[in-house]
Amino acid sequence: MHALDVNNIRKDFPILSREIYGKPLVYLDNAATTQKPLVVIQKINEVYTTINANIHRGIHYLSQLATESYEEARKTVQRYINAPNSNEIVFTRGTTDSINLLASSFCRSQCHKEDEIILTAMEHHANIVPWQIQSDINGIKLKIIPITKTGEIRLEDIECLISLKTKLIAVISISNVLGTINPITDIIQLGHSYNIPIMIDAAQSVQHVSTDVKLLDCDFMVFSAHKMYGTPGVGVLYGKENWLDKLPPYQGGGEMIADVTFEKTIFNELPFKFEAGTPNYVGVIALGEAIRYIEKVGLNNICSYEQFLSNYATNQLEQIPNIKIFGTSQHKGPIISFLVDNIHHYDMGILLNQLGIAVRSGHHCAQPLMNTLGIDGTVRASFAFYNTKEEIDILVNALRHIISIFSKRIRT
Repeated sequence: MHALDVNNIRKDFPILSREIYGKPLVYLDNAATTQKPLVVIQKINEVYTTINANIHRGIHYLSQLATESYEEARKTVQRYINAPNSNEIVFTRGTTDSINLLASSFCRSQCHKEDEIILTAMEHHANIVPWQIQSDINGIKLKIIPITKTGEIRLEDIECLISLKTKLIAVISISNVLGTINPITDIIQLGHSYNIPIMIDAAQSVQHVSTDVKLLDCDFMVFSAHKMYGTPGVGVLYGKENWLDKLPPYQGGGEMIADVTFEKTIFNELPFKFEAGTPNYVGVIALGEAIRYIEKVGLNNICSYEQFLSNYATNQLEQIPNIKIFGTSQHKGPIISFLVDNIHHYDMGILLNQLGIAVRSGHHCAQPLMNTLGIDGTVRASFAFYNTKEEIDILVNALRHIISIFSKRIRT
């Protein structure tokens, strides 16, 4: 079934052994952020206690060591997603920052009034609002790919939206609400057949499945460290070198310059022209350690085990009367969003929390999708490779217990 020794893996994550309200913690909010293994925590401590210094700018010993570690992390990311060159890896503050960078630089240099950007109806706000801001600035238009009743997108619907004014298609890889795994390869091929570049929001996929940007042939990809067992405040923008060369810098300041006078600034080479200011070098170095940890566990093992958890959870949840699961695609990541009876998602989240179970309740930063579904929010359980079948049983039993309490209140 799977090759993971989950009990041993859980020992690598100290927080999983704590209790909440006297109950063992059941952490099922991994789509929001993942817990951190000891090796990542130790790497952060190691950087601060042995090599802490600002990078790239110093000739002294500590600065050189910190710079080497930072650039080694860049090469680790390059290898992890199989990017052709390390200068195609731009470090940012997160997926949101990566998309803002791309939206600003791309629209400023590549778009004119009435040009079009195509998104899907299941996008996270991070892949909606930056484009809307550019719409206000540049007069571009957004076109939205609809979703089917099962929470999927169809290639024919995308093709219907493409026009001579289409400049970019920006698509989430795995929906953070529905769990739908989108047909990214087909979308990229379709876009390229019209000479349209493709951006992939991989925030919910790079930690779960193997990612090969060279094989995919995507033009841009974005993701965050904190969703892949690293720290908050670090993200990645991958861009093909020829595209990054075309785009102007997003921010100005130190590090991104080659030469500055009061009359003119010459920008630095890739990737540094997009990395203004002192970066979160500690977080970047920790991301490198997180990736090595993922690779040690094995992405194939992770994918297989998380699929088992997701299938088991779906089967068990479907046995609960009056439950509705949102997103029923045959191709799903380890994310399940649901509602039970007439119990409000916030009430359900609060009650589960009192039983030591951490889930996410709300619109999950996807309000347009909620409007499409005709609801204002869901309860979301999302899994990582340190979760167990027993934790899913605890969730299911807790849901049944909460439903019985509400049923008694209604009867009385």
